Order: sequence, then structure tokens, then C-alpha cells
Amino acid sequence: MASALFSPLTLGPRTLSNRIAVAPMCMYSADDGSATDWHLHHWTSLGVSGAAMVTVEATGVERRGRISHGCLGLYSDDNEASARRALEAARRFAPASTVWGIQLGHAGRKASTRIPFDGQGGLGPDQDPWQTVAPSAIPFAPDYPMPEALDEAGIERIIAAFVQAAQRAERAGFDFVELHGAHGYLLHEFLSPISNHRTDRWGGSLENRMRLIVTIAREVRAALPAHMFVGARLSASDWVEGGFQIEDAIAVAKALKAEGVVYICASSGGNVVDAKIPIGPLYQAQFAEAIQREAGIPTRAVGLITTPAEAEGLVASGRADMVALARAILADPRWPWRAAAELGAELHVVDQYARSQATIRHWVTPPAPARSAA
Repeated sequence: MASALFSPLTLGPRTLSNRIAVAPMCMYSADDGSATDWHLHHWTSLGVSGAAMVTVEATGVERRGRISHGCLGLYSDDNEASARRALEAARRFAPASTVWGIQLGHAGRKASTRIPFDGQGGLGPDQDPWQTVAPSAIPFAPDYPMPEALDEAGIERIIAAFVQAAQRAERAGFDFVELHGAHGYLLHEFLSPISNHRTDRWGGSLENRMRLIVTIAREVRAALPAHMFVGARLSASDWVEGGFQIEDAIAVAKALKAEGVVYICASSGGNVVDAKIPIGPLYQAQFAEAIQREAGIPTRAVGLITTPAEAEGLVASGRADMVALARAILADPRWPWRAAAELGAELHVVDQYARSQATIRHWVTPPAPARSAA
């Protein structure tokens, strides 16, 4: 039986050669938002991995929207030029069918924080901190900065920043953009009643709380050419009572679909520091399944998907249309090659590495022991 994981999938104007995506992962290695040689190397590695869809890391649409000083941005000409340089290099080595995207976001109240390698929490006074913004003046945690509640003009500036970053993404050569509405960052902060206590048109009812991400989706879609598509990542649950829940995520997904968003990457958590999340294999797949079923939009499952059998099962059973790998592909940059070998699927890799396929199949399915000559 043919592998479901290695079957094609059409998203908007593009057809993916398989159902494996690289999830966006922060590398904390940028220079004032600009991609460096680290990104050139990293993106090239992801491009030859065999994944049909590569979404590069969370990228700030304005300077204050970065998580840390080391985070990627797309708010300046230098940012745009460096992203174009790294992407052009990665494309030269990747299969021509690889589809490249960039995740656009704003860190909101979780901005101005330390690079994880250097500790947790907000930047100290001697570490060049900046004023953070949020829907309401509620800090994420005691060791995070107090955000400033956005006024109407500030919200409009952020909408414009998303549009301008999307246009920069087009000029840099990306095939799609993904709106980051997850993990406790600004768009998620507006969606969740935990962090959004506003009483104006941007808060209160779900319709009001989703207004920002829906407006951004509409404006971004209108600003991009037809050959680019738009996706979104949502935290489908805050994992606390009274927070954003799967029913809300389904409603948001329906509204985003109506604005031209063609897939939802269904993640969870990140907006409540002490949420009790039952982390385990496939723990978020339930959200991809529910959104796909109820909103009628293709979904990408993500979160502790580590084995080819798990990924194949999710797609073959119809629980998700594709899977996204993060830590698994950092640990094994050729994970899709191994998955193809285990599942008996064909995977075209770059010509220079093609002779390795027999070796991988040998590793996955060792030959039967030699018979005795007796």
C-alpha cells in the first residue's frame, strides 16, 4: 500500500511533494533581525532534508516584536537582503520542489527577553531592554517586563507592520507566509481571555478578540500575489479553565479560511506560565483533527511526532493533512529519508546524495542472516 505521508498535497497554488513540513524554530542567531551565516547553513540543511515544506523561524514584523536580541526580523532593508541571501543559497542546494515559507509574528508581552542559552525571563537594565506591548497591561510572568496596552494607533501600526513584512517576504523569494497566532505571542494574546481584558472592539467577545488576526490575514492576503499562499499557526488550547479552547480555535480557523488562509498548524499552550499540559507523543494531534473536521481546512499536526509510523498514522487515518517536525529534524536532519525507507516510499533527494538511499534502506531493514553452507 502506498504511503500517505509521501503522497502529494495541494495548498493554494502549490502542490507539496509529500506531507512532511519543517516547523518554524527559533535559532536566536540573528544580528538586529538579520539572518547570518548560521541561517544560511541551517536553511540549507533543512532544504536537503527531504521535507516538502520548510517554514523558517518566528520572525518579528517590527524590532520590538522580536522575542530576544537574537531573533530574526523582517522590518528593515538589511533584514530583507539577508533573508534573500540565505534563501537563495538554500534553494541552490534543495530539490526544486521544496516550498519555502517564513513565519511572521510579534512577541508582544513575551518580547525583550534573554536568549535561552543565557537564561530565562526579561532583559535586565544593562542588557538593552525595550518596552513591550500587549492587548492589556498584564505581564506574562513575574520575571517578564510589564507590557504597555496598545492603543488604537498602535494596533493599526502592527497591522501595517505585518503587511510590510509579508511584502518583504515576497521580495526575499518565499513561497508562503505563516501568521504566528500561537505560543503566547501577540496574536495569541489578543485571542485569549487570559491576556486580553480589553473592553473595546479588540476585546471581550471572541469575535472581537479574533479581530486582529483576522484583519491581518485579510490585509496580508490582499498584499501578496496569487502565487504565494498564507497559513496560520494557532495555539488551540491554553490548557487552563477560562482560557482559549479548541471550540474558539475552530471558530477562528473558519474565519481565517474565509479570508484566504489555506492551512492551520495546530499547536497549543504558551500563554499561561503554569499551565498543566499533558505532554506526550501526539498530544496535540487532537487539535489538528478537530479543526480539520469542523472548520474544513487542511491542518498540520505538530508536537512530539518523532517516528515515521506516528506520522504515517496521523495522515493515513485522516487526523491531519500533514505533520510538522522540529526537534526530531534537528536530531536527525535526514528524518524524511529514513521515513521513506521505513514506509517503502520513493523520495527524490538531491542527486549528489542519491547513492545514500541504499545504505539507509539497509539500516532500516537489515538483510536476513546468511544461511549455513552445510
